[in-house]
Amino acid sequence: MSTNSAVRVLVLGGGPDAERDVSLNSARAIADALLAAGFAVERRTIERITADELARMPGDVVFPALHGGWGEGGPLQDILESDGRPFVGSMSRAARRAMDKIATKFVAQELGIATPAAHVLDWRDPVCPMPPPVVIKPVHEGSTIGLYLCRTLEDWTDARATIADEAQQADTPRAYMIEPLVGGSGGRARELTVGLLDGRALPIIEIVPADGLYDYEAKYTRNDTRYVLDPALPPGLAERIKEQTVRIARALGVRHVARADFLLDDAGAAWFLEINTMPGFTDHSLVPKAAAHMGLSMPDVCGNLVRMALRDHAGARGERRAGAGV
Repeated sequence: MSTNSAVRVLVLGGGPDAERDVSLNSARAIADALLAAGFAVERRTIERITADELARMPGDVVFPALHGGWGEGGPLQDILESDGRPFVGSMSRAARRAMDKIATKFVAQELGIATPAAHVLDWRDPVCPMPPPVVIKPVHEGSTIGLYLCRTLEDWTDARATIADEAQQADTPRAYMIEPLVGGSGGRARELTVGLLDGRALPIIEIVPADGLYDYEAKYTRNDTRYVLDPALPPGLAERIKEQTVRIARALGVRHVARADFLLDDAGAAWFLEINTMPGFTDHSLVPKAAAHMGLSMPDVCGNLVRMALRDHAGARGERRAGAGV
């Protein structure tokens, strides 16, 4: 009998964030993979939960397959930490820092890693703070939800009007940021992504969307996006991007799994955009694709993540015991 069967994994999916549907698909795929790896699995669909509600759910290890501000950006991680069980993914402090795209950019800049200069968007100001083309996106969302590509001032005006309407109707308006479009108006930058497992970089994937924009539909609902594993890049660039991903993750305190996104301009310069601390695990998702390129199946990846959670929890418990003089 597999020793995995002695470990019960509680897989959480859903949540209150805009990426709920993606989370449900990720949770389903993770649960199936863990079952295939021989683990006992309990899958639960949640909205927002309290520590007491989580405590009543069975499981030795928690695998929170949630994406977005609440499920990935710190609040759920606070609850997981108070629960006391091992869990997959970053701790709350790292999760909060990584979910804030502007804060993450400051970390990248401190490390000497190029990233487009960004500003918090004031939707009340009718003047575009930088000349188009620009990109507008939420500070605390993923999956390109709420992304606006503004190649002209007219595009900018339309986007600002939409954001203003949204803000006036919301109890807590979304924070948006604006940054220059890498590649400018004349060309299209190449989109690159680097996954991390246990601090080690996976093969780079180049994303080639059919219509030029890797938006939510291109990621999850269409099948016309091409994914190029280990794409041809300028000499030394692949290793440099991987090394930058590892450095950013380490500086933020990210653990277990992550994915960093970059753009490559026509001059061959790479620009860091953001890092995700709980990337998707759907059949369209990039970390599973990169891992498969290395010969790691979904059961391998998910099983390894559970073992990382157990390892780190045991290590932290040992440190606490040593600190207490036990």
